[in-house]
Amino acid sequence: MTPSPQWSVVVAVMLATLLEVLDLTVVNVSLPHMIGTFGATPDQITWIVTSYMISTAVVMPLTGVLSARFGRRNLLLTSIAGFILTSVLCGAAWSLASMVVFRLFQGAFGAVLIPLSQTVLLDAFPRAQRAKAMALWGIAIMVAPIIGPTIGGYITEHYVWRWVFYVNVPIGLLALLLAVGKIPATPRSAHTPTDWLGLALMSVTLGSLQAVLDLGHHRDWFASPLILGLTLTAGVTGVVFIGRGLRVPNHIIDLRLFANRNFTLGCLLIAGYCLTVYATITLLPMLTQRLLNYPPDTAGLIFLPRGAVCATLMILIGAYLAPRVDGRKLIGIGYLFTMVACYYMSQYTLQVDAWGLIWPGMVQGVGMALIFGQISVLSFENIPRWRADEAAGLYSVMRTLGSAVGVALAGTLFVRQEQVHWNILGGHLTAFNPALHQWLAATEHPLADPLSPALMGQLIARQAAMLSFADLYAALTVSFLFLLPLVALLKRPANG
Repeated sequence: MTPSPQWSVVVAVMLATLLEVLDLTVVNVSLPHMIGTFGATPDQITWIVTSYMISTAVVMPLTGVLSARFGRRNLLLTSIAGFILTSVLCGAAWSLASMVVFRLFQGAFGAVLIPLSQTVLLDAFPRAQRAKAMALWGIAIMVAPIIGPTIGGYITEHYVWRWVFYVNVPIGLLALLLAVGKIPATPRSAHTPTDWLGLALMSVTLGSLQAVLDLGHHRDWFASPLILGLTLTAGVTGVVFIGRGLRVPNHIIDLRLFANRNFTLGCLLIAGYCLTVYATITLLPMLTQRLLNYPPDTAGLIFLPRGAVCATLMILIGAYLAPRVDGRKLIGIGYLFTMVACYYMSQYTLQVDAWGLIWPGMVQGVGMALIFGQISVLSFENIPRWRADEAAGLYSVMRTLGSAVGVALAGTLFVRQEQVHWNILGGHLTAFNPALHQWLAATEHPLADPLSPALMGQLIARQAAMLSFADLYAALTVSFLFLLPLVALLKRPANG
């Protein structure tokens, strides 16, 4: 009889995962307040987010190497402790430079938490219950970005921004206490030679690529020499890294993992899914606060029903539905639910009420619950246990890069579509347009009134922004049509 998993281990790794993912979104709400504290510009303050994501992207694929060298248990406990310490340092930061340095170390310590948590859960549950394990892991992965703006908004509204980092301390300490003595040790290979050249190539490639995705929107992409140089650097070092990885034994990353069809398709599916989901998560706070004038804490509450639906259904699907239904069908149905949600979001107008914002999010939460855990299970279906940590690191890198691409594309397309709609709507502002005179009469502001141009400009700006949001959600709806064929290419799961 297979032993039941130790639930202290399950809770510990879920809290560890929650720590890393939560810190990606909870900080964003507080950035405007940090500008005042550090005397920084809007461009400079983004390095608080960028530094964290760059160090995460560089260290995450090293999970397998670090786990083999130091042991999974030692690495996990050290990462949790390091994340707690750097969170305290971030909260106490006295300048922008100190904050950026502390965030670099925080991202490095947090990078391995997600892949290690995934493999610990896969080992803690018997093979037949892997769907349940990935459902529990998925709760922390998918719900944390949803509740992050809620927590960040509440803290920013009622306390000081430094508590955004201090809130990590009790969560981290609880995870550390539960994990000590409970996480099983794994064999160590301290004498394995390190591929330093491969490490350098990978670090430069991923670091440059992440910097391009984070800074491109703010610097007008390839019009900036910095972005162009970083792109060329990422391209050249990436090609050398891949070519070398296919020839050199004991490469820093075993690229032969991608010979596994389900693993490769799973990486593509999770990257594509996170690209769309994180784009919607990024856009919704902008819509609610910028256009609908919701305060930060109220805007954050809009996310809660989505998170509650997702978390509840993940548990139910993992326990009862996934063991009985082909995971590919669940993923396909989940994509359809998410497409429906994005389609209705593309119909938003400035008259949308709170319920109109909430219920499409709940539908999207159903899609999340159906998709996320099943992609993980199918991706690791045929991965040997001794390669699980390395595979989990690569899988998490694809998820992170997909999220970064989604946020970057969403920001760029939004600004460009906003300008397009501004030009179209502004073209109707002529003295020969009877609709304009009707609107001016209704507002009791004649055309000669000095306030009329300002009122018209405000109205056009809001309408152009809303139309841009609608265009983006429509594009996200169409993007799922390119992901559905990949689901059909997945191999049938072993449980039938």
